[in-house]
Amino acid sequence: MLDVREAAAELSAAGRYMMAHGLAWGNAGNISARTGPDRCLITASGTFLGELTEDDFVECAFDGHTRHSGGRKPSKEMPMHRAVYEERPEVNAVLHASPFYSTLVACSDLELPSDLFVETMYYLERVERVPYFHPGSEALGAGVREKARKANVLLLANHGVLVYDISIREARMALQTLEVACRMIVTAMQAGVPLRRLEPETVQQFLNFSGYKPRREWPA
Repeated sequence: MLDVREAAAELSAAGRYMMAHGLAWGNAGNISARTGPDRCLITASGTFLGELTEDDFVECAFDGHTRHSGGRKPSKEMPMHRAVYEERPEVNAVLHASPFYSTLVACSDLELPSDLFVETMYYLERVERVPYFHPGSEALGAGVREKARKANVLLLANHGVLVYDISIREARMALQTLEVACRMIVTAMQAGVPLRRLEPETVQQFLNFSGYKPRREWPA
């Protein structure tokens, strides 16, 4: 868990990375990091992820109060960030973005398998879809809350994606893996290349015994 200054610095770096690698565009997207058991630092409304400064963040308690706002309003997507943090105490970072290929998949019925290659087996271990609700609405927050414990990646129908993990770095890696996997699937379909998926036993053996990453523990 980071303090406010550390969180602002790491989130600013993540925002620049996302913009530089095609994981964000325009002023779409919002990112946050946990700064306490009951609060997080989130980008302010209308910010540009590629040029974040300390003044572009608002610390929000989950009861709705804000701290260190500097007169800024938190992102209107705070309801879904709060839902993830409250449902998943081990999560310390939430990234919401609309990368091209990931959003294409979120706007379709395409299947997103996690058994294609090493990174998808770990970072896309469990993916869930959330039906469309208007951005920033309490209904969207409730939809995310319903699925937050079941997955580490959420496809928001006709909207974008939400990824969350134990650190900003891990969440960023999940977001990039998601975009690469979606691009691979779409490209393979266009080229008529059938993708060969790994057997379920192989996936479980990898997750449990490869030592690639610590085994993710899912809440009951």
